[in-house]
Amino acid sequence: MTTILDKIIHQKRIDIIELTDLSEEDIRAFKKERSFIDSLKNANKMAIISEFKRASPSKGIINTELDPVQQAVLYESCGASAISVLCDRHFQGSLTDLKKVRQAVKLPVLCKDFIVERKQISHAKAAGADLILLIASVLEPNELEELFTYATEIGLEVLVEIHDEEELEKAIAVNANLIGINNRDLKTFQVDLGITEKLGPLVKQSGAFLISESGMKVKEDVEKAAKAGANGILVGETFMESGDLERTITDFLVPLKDVMPR
Repeated sequence: MTTILDKIIHQKRIDIIELTDLSEEDIRAFKKERSFIDSLKNANKMAIISEFKRASPSKGIINTELDPVQQAVLYESCGASAISVLCDRHFQGSLTDLKKVRQAVKLPVLCKDFIVERKQISHAKAAGADLILLIASVLEPNELEELFTYATEIGLEVLVEIHDEEELEKAIAVNANLIGINNRDLKTFQVDLGITEKLGPLVKQSGAFLISESGMKVKEDVEKAAKAGANGILVGETFMESGDLERTITDFLVPLKDVMPR
């Protein structure tokens, strides 16, 4: 049976054909100036990657009234550690959004996309990304290694996303130092925060920094992620729908020393 993820990847491969080839000189001319990983090394509070996401295939429209620049600036002023910009058409996003956000904030910017080819990484770099997302479930081990290596060679940090132990092995194999546990099953789009609780300790044993992605609605959810070893969380829908963003983000800035041993 064809899943939502299958449809997204199929369309992505079609869209890639229209991407122009960038020269190595052009790509390497864009310097990486902001490190998200460095900000995690001595953090005593939960790092927050605040996401700009207009819609999703599972939920439909989330919020199309917000401007990416205004929202990103607000995220920064409220205490976010990084900004994630969804760049896929199924979420009503684009690299244009990322370019605008990069020019407006000083925080690291994550290109959140379904990356399957080097060309996409080149364009993410040219658009101003500091980090990219590589999803283990859509890449074979050799593909993940190739794309991970290329991204790091051109100065990008990489968040390798997993959802089960098999995918964790893929991330460990490429020596990923930043691993995201997606609590959402991309095949069904169902969310289970227990995924972070189950896989978190295994990620921490690998020595990687851990980001818990999806499903964070209230402070208690963030505390559960912290107890499982999370250094940070990635939050989209909750922030995009929040009527009091400053208060919501403040609630999620859980002091790590109070909820997990260090």
